[in-house]
Amino acid sequence: QVQLVESGGGLVQPGGSLRLSCAASGTGSPFSILDMGWYRQAPGKQRELVAAMPSGGSTNYADSVKGRFTISRENGKNSVYLQMNSLKPEDTAVYYCNVRIRIWTGVENPVKDYWGQGTQVTVSS
Repeated sequence: QVQLVESGGGLVQPGGSLRLSCAASGTGSPFSILDMGWYRQAPGKQRELVAAMPSGGSTNYADSVKGRFTISRENGKNSVYLQMNSLKPEDTAVYYCNVRIRIWTGVENPVKDYWGQGTQVTVSS
């Protein structure tokens, strides 16, 4: 019903920048993004929260990315973004977007969580 498609990953040198995008689309009822977050998982590591933007609260970031990453949303396109600046080798990971969506069915208007397929970010010289 709703799918998330991530893009923007790739290979970048240390100090470079990337902008990750996560676009939500569906074939049926319209929907609204409520909460969103970006996670990452490096080889041999657990998945960790990088940045979050709850609908009713302020943004928050992992200490390791504060001042370098910025999470944002574009509701008109049902998209969320992660701007990553001053990238470091330790930022290398697969990045996943997580979005909580309300689907406007006109009756129940359910809330559901979705995950993107993941996009690889590699920071290396």
